[in-house]
Amino acid sequence: MYCTNCGQPRADDVTACPNCGRRIPRFAPAKPIPNYLVPSIIVTFCCCLPFGIVAVVYAAQVNGKAASGDTAGAQAASRNAKMWAWAAFITGVLLNLIVVGINVISALHKS
Repeated sequence: MYCTNCGQPRADDVTACPNCGRRIPRFAPAKPIPNYLVPSIIVTFCCCLPFGIVAVVYAAQVNGKAASGDTAGAQAASRNAKMWAWAAFITGVLLNLIVVGINVISALHKS
């Protein structure tokens, strides 16, 4: 590593630069970005195939973008994967309720 003040090389574990004496700042590690891949796959098979596929595509992009250093792109893909997974879940629930309602109404009219 290099000192951010004087630019001289320094060891990773030092708390101050041996050349200029300036304190070395410590940064907290970045929070991992959730990829929502498992929920996306589940809603694809159980709820709504078209929206679920879109969620899976976005979820699959998160780790690659994060590994390449594109944090903003990884966060955007994560948000999109979450949004599409919820859209697939809600659409699947609504469609199932409509089908059940139609079956109930159909059964009542036959009797």
